[in-house]
Amino acid sequence: MLDRADSWLNMCDEDLITAKLLLDGKRLLPMGFFCHLIAEKSLKAIVSNNTGEIPPKTHDLNKLAERGGIYNDLSEYQKDFLDNLMPYQIDGRYTEYKDNLSKTLTYEKCENIFIETEKFLCWIKEKLGK
Repeated sequence: MLDRADSWLNMCDEDLITAKLLLDGKRLLPMGFFCHLIAEKSLKAIVSNNTGEIPPKTHDLNKLAERGGIYNDLSEYQKDFLDNLMPYQIDGRYTEYKDNLSKTLTYEKCENIFIETEKFLCWIKEKLGK
């Protein structure tokens, strides 16, 4: 049976495939949402592994990093990256924000978000020895 951290990471791997399909299909806002999910689930893997607890039901990436005890391990670049992912979780769901967020997206920007998400997931896996 898989441990909780492995289960979270398996979901990340599946979501990464979905994010790539969305990027290739130029479905940019949903791709951003999936990148946030990948970061969130990878941090929940850290929380599960490092605390032995079920991760809290939050979408706040910084709180998850703190709860997992790795916030201080993040580079400033990674902290900025997580901050930049946050709007895709909430703003992308609500019409009053969604249109404004969509206007800021280009394929190139989203391609970079995807690449950085993949790097972040790899970093998390390294921290977990996976």
